[in-house]
Amino acid sequence: MHPLLLHTDHRPIALPRSPWIMVQNWNDLLFAHWEVPVETLRRLVPSQLELDLFNGKAYVAVTPFWIDGLRPRYLPPMPVISQFLELNVRTYVRYKGIPGVYFFSLDAANLSAVWGARMSYGLPYKHASMSIGNSGEKFDYSSRRLHEPKPAEFSGRYWPISAPRQREKNSLEFFLTERYCLYAVRGGAVFRAYIHHLPWPLQEADAEIQTNTMAKAAGIDLPSVKPLLHFSKFIKVLVWWPEKAS
Repeated sequence: MHPLLLHTDHRPIALPRSPWIMVQNWNDLLFAHWEVPVETLRRLVPSQLELDLFNGKAYVAVTPFWIDGLRPRYLPPMPVISQFLELNVRTYVRYKGIPGVYFFSLDAANLSAVWGARMSYGLPYKHASMSIGNSGEKFDYSSRRLHEPKPAEFSGRYWPISAPRQREKNSLEFFLTERYCLYAVRGGAVFRAYIHHLPWPLQEADAEIQTNTMAKAAGIDLPSVKPLLHFSKFIKVLVWWPEKAS
């Protein structure tokens, strides 16, 4: 048994019965959340999925980070796709009572990872030119989507401003981050892929965002207010194969 599976009390949903198939590490991650109109998301999220709201409010996140240590179960990391940058635009949904994440886009700097995830998970991965650099605990991140008609760019600097801590189960931060499955809709059918990790070690964060058209490319106008910002240095994640949700 993987050591991560010894710690499951924090999960809002049960572990799947099937075995995990992949492990990866998420590094230097920023959660930038904006409240958006419910009706905007309802037009854009597939009708099969119920919007998951917190006190009647809907949220969208833009999340830059980088991945390393990606490997299939029983195999070492694969040189071509084991490490790359990724930037997601996501919101929160439910299907038959099980909360999860719905992705509007997932930009990645590795073309092999893009095609592999599109084929195996049916997720809207996009190829992008991306970079990350750091000066101490401040991270400079940039992404520009390639080969797409609509511009989707992000550039900014972010950094933690507090010590890491876990969040209470009834808090907004727990609602937004402690998500243990993702959903995709293909041919009218709903597919669910589970993940597992320890509770997020969230830190309060600050950011200077110069360019952010990531959500705009998906049809979402983010409000011109400072987002809710959280940082996580590192988390190890187990990933399951997607299954048709019954």
